Amino acid sequence: MKLLDIIASANSNLFRSKTRTFLTILAVFIGSFTIILNSAINTGVNDYIDRQVATIGGDGFVEVFPAAMYDQVVAMMGSGGSKVSEYNEKTGSYLGANISEEDLEKMRRVDGVENLEIFHMLSTEWMKLEKSDKKFNVSVEYFPEGTINVDLSAGRMTDSDSTDYEILINEDWVEAFGFESSEAAVGETVELGIKQTAKCYTVENQADCLAIVKAKIVGVQAPGVLSMDGDLHINQALDQALYNLQYENVPKNSITSYIAVGNIEPSKIDDVRKEFREIGYEFITINDEVGMIRTFFDAILIVFNIFGAIALVAASIGIINTLYMSVQERTREIGLMKAMGMSSGKIFLSFSCEAILLGFWGSVIGIAVSMGIGLAVNQIAHETFLSDFPTFELVKFNPVNMAIIVLIIMAIAFLAGTLPARRAAKKNPIDALRYE
Repeated sequence: MKLLDIIASANSNLFRSKTRTFLTILAVFIGSFTIILNSAINTGVNDYIDRQVATIGGDGFVEVFPAAMYDQVVAMMGSGGSKVSEYNEKTGSYLGANISEEDLEKMRRVDGVENLEIFHMLSTEWMKLEKSDKKFNVSVEYFPEGTINVDLSAGRMTDSDSTDYEILINEDWVEAFGFESSEAAVGETVELGIKQTAKCYTVENQADCLAIVKAKIVGVQAPGVLSMDGDLHINQALDQALYNLQYENVPKNSITSYIAVGNIEPSKIDDVRKEFREIGYEFITINDEVGMIRTFFDAILIVFNIFGAIALVAASIGIINTLYMSVQERTREIGLMKAMGMSSGKIFLSFSCEAILLGFWGSVIGIAVSMGIGLAVNQIAHETFLSDFPTFELVKFNPVNMAIIVLIIMAIAFLAGTLPARRAAKKNPIDALRYE
């Protein structure tokens, strides 16, 4: 018999006892379904996080600050961002840092540092729509060209070469401003109020030292795990204008709101960190920020995969039982095949094929059902708890991963079927023909 004939015969023999075969395939299906769906969720979550990391600047993107600030920065990361809030009092002060030009040059010379630029944190007081009087607390930031990009739901990124004042808001601001959609916000003008530091020392009413700058909304940042609620990206022209207003007539050595951002070769992150510490600086990578998120999802999925593995163990016992019963029922048939010249190897292969096919059909049905449920879950998720994350595909099937899972399950089924297949192959043809 040719291999294809053996496979066709094995598949036909499986369904001699339909109920028994169905129950065994069902057991394999439960295990495969659990593992395949977990793999799809893991793929969806990690793909989304990877895209978020890529849009921010990739694995090598870092934020550098004096080592003395490390505990404060970590505490801020752990506390999470705050939603857009209405302005009703003076905005709290922001963390300040001072990176000297001398230290910056030392860090730039470290092997593995690809790009490192100072940027300043602006203490803007509020922002409002030009056509509205309602003010909101706001924080804005500018990252040097090439260090950051973001996932957009509408519009475009700010243009660093433009002389116009441009700002990128996020979905929280779309709702705060009362726009019906992200697209409706693009092109609108906002006003930013910023304190003129030197002037504030000479006036009694702090509101009198505010300068107002107008900017155009050019895009809306899509929600994401790395989105910073309330922090808005601006272009270089607006950044410089706000900076000049904030620090006009302020001595340069009194300006302390500096940190640096840049890119480091991912493979040299640890070595660069050691050298930066010797200079007196620390940095946070994108992976530092998303590490806890990955760990949380991985821990949950590991638990579910354990349940899937337990189900496959139970399915393996079912395969052994099914094939043992099949061997028992077909003893005379095995004897006849041997008497007609069929080798023990082919008989072993025939029963092994039956075991493999049990794993194959169980896993294929598992894929089909998990894909159907996955599509439904994505639909429901985007209409409910993931409505704020339109680019997040919770369940995402990777063909390579699914193929690997199917092969693994078939291998497990083959191992489970080895004992009954070996028993069938070893049967004495004369004894088998006499079996009643």
